[in-house]
Amino acid sequence: MVSMKQKITWKTIILPVIGILAFLVYIYLFNVDIPTIIETAQRIDLSIYILSILLVFVETFFYTLSWQSLLNFLSVKLSIVRAYLYVWYGRFMNIVVPAASLSGEVSKLYLVTRDRSGTGGKVVATLVTQRLIGMGTIITSLIIGIGVLSAESPTSGLPFKLTLFFAIATTFFLILFVLLCFKEAWTLKIIDVAIRFVDYVSRGRWNLTKVKEDAVKAARMFHDSMKEFGRAPKTLFTSTLFFVLSWLSGLSIAYLVFLALNFHVQWGVILVTCSIVIVLPARGLPEIAMTTIYTLLGVPPEISATATILTRILTFWLRFFVGFAAQQWLEIKTITASVNPNARVSNT
Repeated sequence: MVSMKQKITWKTIILPVIGILAFLVYIYLFNVDIPTIIETAQRIDLSIYILSILLVFVETFFYTLSWQSLLNFLSVKLSIVRAYLYVWYGRFMNIVVPAASLSGEVSKLYLVTRDRSGTGGKVVATLVTQRLIGMGTIITSLIIGIGVLSAESPTSGLPFKLTLFFAIATTFFLILFVLLCFKEAWTLKIIDVAIRFVDYVSRGRWNLTKVKEDAVKAARMFHDSMKEFGRAPKTLFTSTLFFVLSWLSGLSIAYLVFLALNFHVQWGVILVTCSIVIVLPARGLPEIAMTTIYTLLGVPPEISATATILTRILTFWLRFFVGFAAQQWLEIKTITASVNPNARVSNT
């Protein structure tokens, strides 16, 4: 299998830099002065902000527990430390290759199957199940968030329409994904069409028989695993519980940033904003969306921009460097093990 080793180069950081530039242009057009943002940030309570830094690691830990509980149920044994490193690795890949979190999930699939060959279908099942749990959590957060805001003050206009749109859109895709997960015939048909297409493009020069057999085998393993999850409500409950704890920890990061700025913000604002931002993976859009929604929901523009910057330092840049460190550590351990046949990559 091809190595996914990644080094920090100008190509690695070009997209994050473009995102920052887009955000700065947006702030300028929004008539928010950079000096005002700097002045606001200088009033930050460092003790509270440090607590929000710790929550970044807590959030990732609960997310890891959610995933590991699914893996363990399917007898894909992975230590919590190694699973934790894999999650950080995946988040690093999500940043350098933004693709609706697919790059992170592919990297985790690669890492687990590299250690536990023949488990691809099971690993995909855990990743898909966790994504379904995440979509359900986002829908619930959007509904609760707009409900809380409406209870405290009448909410209408663009914020309400945006929340309703994303809730309906996410629900639609959730239903579609659930159908695909339990319709094995659909998956096999998709594989058949894909293989036929590749065979047509290559004009029959590639022998795809083995590829198709492996794909069909993995697909059947995936669907068997999904059926097992369907018969294991306790496992799904455990995974969901850990995921919700992870989600709440992530929301608390944004909330603590506002507290650090000595600004009281309603939890409804946090729920709606973070839920919408999480489904906007395109580089530059999260910062712009976060600032815009905060402002639309009544937060002063300079506070919105400052809170966005301080939050993204934690949820983007901190994840970037910690994820890169995890990625390098794992790849170095793998190279060391391959160089020395007697060495073995630790499971911890």
